[in-house]
Amino acid sequence: MIVPQFWAEGRIQERVAGKQITVRRYGWSDESPLAAQAHADQRTREAFDRIAQGEKLDRRERKRAYNGADGVPIREEIVERQGDTVVTRNTYGARCLNTPDVLFVDIDFEQPLRTSVFGFALVPALIAGVVGGWAAKTWLGGLIAFIVVFAVAWFIGQRKKRGEPSGNPAPEKQAAERIGRFMHQHPDWHLRVYRTPAGFRLLAMHDVFNPADMAVADCFHALGVDKVYARMCRNQNCFRARLSAKPWRIGIDEHVRPRRGVWPVAPEQLAERDAWIARYEQVAVGHAACQYLESVGNADKVHPSAKAVQELHDERTRALSGLPLA
Repeated sequence: MIVPQFWAEGRIQERVAGKQITVRRYGWSDESPLAAQAHADQRTREAFDRIAQGEKLDRRERKRAYNGADGVPIREEIVERQGDTVVTRNTYGARCLNTPDVLFVDIDFEQPLRTSVFGFALVPALIAGVVGGWAAKTWLGGLIAFIVVFAVAWFIGQRKKRGEPSGNPAPEKQAAERIGRFMHQHPDWHLRVYRTPAGFRLLAMHDVFNPADMAVADCFHALGVDKVYARMCRNQNCFRARLSAKPWRIGIDEHVRPRRGVWPVAPEQLAERDAWIARYEQVAVGHAACQYLESVGNADKVHPSAKAVQELHDERTRALSGLPLA
């Protein structure tokens, strides 16, 4: 796991065989901005030489924070460090815990909606309108069917967008049963179980793990972990848990500034960003990111590294506070 303090971008523009080639790559360092620039220049030169020799590589490296990153260090603001554990602020403003070897498992009952709510509601409403109009032999029947289905789909879409469970107990029961089966097969494991706004979070206490271990892959598969999260754990060589509320769950609809900005942000934008963060933290203090439910398995087995991360996690998430989840 690498979460650098400093970032820089290198750029080389030269002519090769009569054609101009421009290559950009990022560099990073915990030492200084100069060291980050030297690393960027080195990576840019290596990439340029490979491209000049005919290798098919992207000429420009995309600026990504965490999700979607393919083996590039986590590019987020560092809020605090506790040993090997690093707390960062993600692209929508929440604080996240990143640990190289303490296993977190997030199990969502339902996946939040990834597209717009309007688009989610429009398609079934159009279908209902066409079918309703044809069945009623009048455009009014089609219009009524469209409005009713659109309203219902819009309501469902709003809940999915916020990551709220639908109220159907089946997904929660299924997730609990998966945990039960897993613990029956692994009685020597010790897991702490937390409730999140949209599912369960598990924290392994008995041992530490390499994110690339087959035991981790088997655990993720058995418990139904989101495939994107599993891939990010492998690529970033770390485990991750959100520590503070999602802004839209606590009434903050305005995006962090600059919107979707990836760290570091321009100096002239820091004041606006700091003002947003101050407002967010003031509201977030009244909410918990998860709630501790129980410990399962062999509670006598506790790894010191896992214990340290657990104490930090429980304090920052307010897992024992009884505050509303967000």
